[in-house]
Amino acid sequence: MRIGDMTGKVALVTGAASGLGRSSALKLAEAGASVAIVDIDAAALAETAKAIAGLGRSVLALPADLSQGDRCAPLVDEVVGHFGRLDALCNVAGVIYLAHSHAMPPEQYRRTIDINLSAPFLLSRAAIPHLLDVAGAIVNVTSSAAHIGEAYVAAYCASKWGLLGLTKAMAMEYMRQPIRINAVAPGGMMTNIAVNFRPPEGAEIDLIKRYSPLRGLVEVEDVAAMVAFLASPAARSFHGACIDIDAGQSAG
Repeated sequence: MRIGDMTGKVALVTGAASGLGRSSALKLAEAGASVAIVDIDAAALAETAKAIAGLGRSVLALPADLSQGDRCAPLVDEVVGHFGRLDALCNVAGVIYLAHSHAMPPEQYRRTIDINLSAPFLLSRAAIPHLLDVAGAIVNVTSSAAHIGEAYVAAYCASKWGLLGLTKAMAMEYMRQPIRINAVAPGGMMTNIAVNFRPPEGAEIDLIKRYSPLRGLVEVEDVAAMVAFLASPAARSFHGACIDIDAGQSAG
């Protein structure tokens, strides 16, 4: 996959302290972009910033809790104020809580929706005027959970199905305007989410196995490359698409 030249362009990547967010930010930096990075983990975010600077790229680290919706628009303002433009918004940040639906704490449900669905909308809302000025792009990271029901992660599935719907609805709304809006739907990857995957007490493991990838976990680098590709001018023909990268997890 050829990532387009991002020299002179600015990308905003959420969830960039680790995992797919960090890898996507680095891919964009390697392509020549200046990168603004957001995450609640300020210490790990600083490590990502150091790695980007090591590539000779400008970087702006913005520690923030994306569950606080009123923080989203100011983040975009800070990026545009610092760099003078915004060419790509990559909504990568996400959380997952495993629970029996009848026992899930309401605060976990709300936090899942706030970070996985509301934050991408609020960031997009603030970013779109700037992206229209430069024929930019939005890339939303949804999940194989946007295509299939997965036991014990009802809130996560709801947020990811919602994010896919948001992607397609916005793509239709801006069909005649100079912006591209797409999604990537990865399967299980070796990220913090996978490391901390703990089924709830009493879970039926055979139900979890129904959405376990038969070919193993997806490589983070592969998904990051797709995120960076869709954010770049090389993906000029992609709009309203959702690219599945799940090693066949959602095939049947």
